[in-house]
Amino acid sequence: MDATLDLNLKHLHALAAVYHHGGISAAAPQVNLSQPALTQAITRLEKQLDSVLFDRQPGGMAPTEAARLLVPRIERALAYIAHGVRAARRTQRLPALPAIERRVTLGQLRALAAVDSAGSFTLAAARSGVSQPAMYRAVHDLAEVIEIPLTLRRGKTVQATPAATRMLRPVRLALSELAAGVDDLATLRSELAGRVTLGVMPLARAILLPQVLARFARAHPGASVNVIEGPYAELLGDLREGSLDLLIGAMRDSLPARDVAQEGLFDDDPVIVARSGHPLASHPRFAFTRLLAYPWVIAATGAPVRARWERMFRQQGHEPPRLRIECGSVLITRGLLLEDDWLTLMSRDQFVLERRAGLLREIGSAGDHLRRRIGLTTRADWHPTRLQQAFVATFRQVCAERSGDAHDDWPFRYPAAR
Repeated sequence: MDATLDLNLKHLHALAAVYHHGGISAAAPQVNLSQPALTQAITRLEKQLDSVLFDRQPGGMAPTEAARLLVPRIERALAYIAHGVRAARRTQRLPALPAIERRVTLGQLRALAAVDSAGSFTLAAARSGVSQPAMYRAVHDLAEVIEIPLTLRRGKTVQATPAATRMLRPVRLALSELAAGVDDLATLRSELAGRVTLGVMPLARAILLPQVLARFARAHPGASVNVIEGPYAELLGDLREGSLDLLIGAMRDSLPARDVAQEGLFDDDPVIVARSGHPLASHPRFAFTRLLAYPWVIAATGAPVRARWERMFRQQGHEPPRLRIECGSVLITRGLLLEDDWLTLMSRDQFVLERRAGLLREIGSAGDHLRRRIGLTTRADWHPTRLQQAFVATFRQVCAERSGDAHDDWPFRYPAAR
């Protein structure tokens, strides 16, 4: 069960106050709670989180390692929520209200995020395992607390208002931060616990990521890794909202958003690929113009490989040929190559199994100028858990080994296309 489900935001704020003031008596006035009520709040949190957060001493309460891990995440989550509420109220030109975010609940915030994702109260309730009236009431109560409308009906769907949309990304980041805090505590209790959620683009799926996952799983047999595939824009949005920890694959030439960071780890050279019986396969030193005589399958405009493919032709003084099929699926592209004399650009890793089986082959280099940088994309303010740090370290190690032995799996290279 997700340990964040029953957490009380007021209790989390109280925990942070005790952490910074060193005891119940000093912290109680800061959070408007009596000392017995504050003591009960801390005790309940420790029970919910299955972690001792303070060592009770005659001179005060000393934070444990669990508290030192958790409190910074609580404070970041509370700051995200405060920022989201302020941003939502500004859209309605409402004045700032001190500490209004302390009046909302995690259940209300989670309900709003669920309705926005599902597009209806009924579907959101079914996915969340609560009743539809409870889901509706949670969103309605949140709207009353922050004094702005949060949903509107469009036909059969429910959509977030512009004000709610402004609030949702910080809210999702807050929920992600608290989930990471719970994971940190689980890892502290057992090195086997924790989770990593990855967004993966096509280039990383073939050989690189399986190697990383296999090595990581051996080192952390109890860890959970969730691999999500999808279009780049969708994965990037999920990363920025906190539902993904990492995005792995070909990097963009410039930062796609100001709140993300990219780390390049190795270079990849796309090559021209065809079936083994392709007419060009038996004449490796063919003229470049012969590439215009065969059909190509390449991803649609906007994909990095499409721009590189177009550049390959223009740098040779030719306009790219008309594409009869545009496809970003590596699986479909490989199948199409096997059917006829189609050509494409691929990383060597993306058809390594077909190459070993003698089905596909590299018929020429696309040129060094089409080289792609492969690496990690994260949120700029990402604070990884210990397990997430271990995954990144494993990924870096595999990439370093790959760069060190270059392409030892490839005993020869076909001459560059001319």
